[in-house]
Amino acid sequence: MPSAKKLVIKVTAGADSPERCSQAFTVAAVAVASGVEVSFWLTGESAWFALPGRAAEFELPHAAPLPDLVDSILAGGRITLCTQCAARRGIEEKDVLEGVRIAGAQVFVSEIMADGVQALVY
Repeated sequence: MPSAKKLVIKVTAGADSPERCSQAFTVAAVAVASGVEVSFWLTGESAWFALPGRAAEFELPHAAPLPDLVDSILAGGRITLCTQCAARRGIEEKDVLEGVRIAGAQVFVSEIMADGVQALVY
């Protein structure tokens, strides 16, 4: 019996590249809705979306609202904020949305090297 596929998505873009950012969140939310196990990593400028209220500030015409996508991902997947990215922005564990963890490269590498994993970077 084949093992279930897992999707690990790393998004490096935030408001600085809205289409790339929105695409990453959209793909992750659709994958979760399709029953795929999703691990979604916020790195670089997307790190800000780990904070309450920040997704609501993001706007992109003809795109799903980012807060809805975040809720969808958290409902069935996992969101991780990069340790170094958080530190560079002064973001601590107590600051992030409920359900968001902070973890580093060692965890990311262990996730993407597991059998049956597809990794995407936006």
